[in-house]
Amino acid sequence: MTNFIATLQYYFSYPFVQYALIVGVLIALCSSLLGVTLVLKRFSFIGDGLSHVAFGAMAVATVLQFTSQTLFIMIVTVIAAIFLLRTGQNTKIKGDSAIAMLSVGALAIGYLVMNIFSTSANVSGDVCSTLFGSTTILTLTHFEVIVCIVMSLLVVLFYVLFYNRIFAVTFDEEFMKATGKKVELYNLIIAVLTAVIVVLAMNLVGSLLITALLIFPALSAMKIMNSFKGVVIYSAILSVIGAFVGIILSILFSTPVGATVVFINIMIFIINWIISIFK
Repeated sequence: MTNFIATLQYYFSYPFVQYALIVGVLIALCSSLLGVTLVLKRFSFIGDGLSHVAFGAMAVATVLQFTSQTLFIMIVTVIAAIFLLRTGQNTKIKGDSAIAMLSVGALAIGYLVMNIFSTSANVSGDVCSTLFGSTTILTLTHFEVIVCIVMSLLVVLFYVLFYNRIFAVTFDEEFMKATGKKVELYNLIIAVLTAVIVVLAMNLVGSLLITALLIFPALSAMKIMNSFKGVVIYSAILSVIGAFVGIILSILFSTPVGATVVFINIMIFIINWIISIFK
């Protein structure tokens, strides 16, 4: 036990580990808050679709050698989120169909661009790292950490200040419209914030595993809690624990960060599912 604590203290002394834990916990917190709303609105796979769009945007930004890749990726992903929101309200193109088209198209185009206009000798390794978040979070710069902190604080602040509106838009949009509230505006803000978190979460779990951060904590919390507030709070706690433990284990055992974090979230879900059976 003493050796284990000494090992943790040794790793915690490195700035890249500190950065990884700060960013990982903040992203997990924000993902859990938005995830509850997305699950209840049956729009869970928006994270999956937007993550693939972010991958495609990242490929283009890499080939064009943009100095500020994160800003470009975020703008493209936000535009995609608005597009998905609009088409989801279109009777000719259903929301799930729009997500599927955008998801597969962006993923294919991104991989194609990275192969045709390769700027690296190890394209397969770069793609794997981006898709599964192998090492990206362990190479964060001070600027990227600051950006993540600011964006995470904005998401949490919005959620706290407009909690009642989010609750209403999650369960009864018609009632909100009847009371004169701007339902479309709040749906738009939620979609945009989801896009922002998806871009930030690419550093933690990679493009393909982002949906896990949005879904698993929310589903785990719903197994135990009976109120919306209880689900939100418990989901946030579980998500933070999952990210923290996952990052620590990945560093100690040299496993892929993204896959390890998702694995811990799966274990947390199974534990809560078992508890709910005997509840």
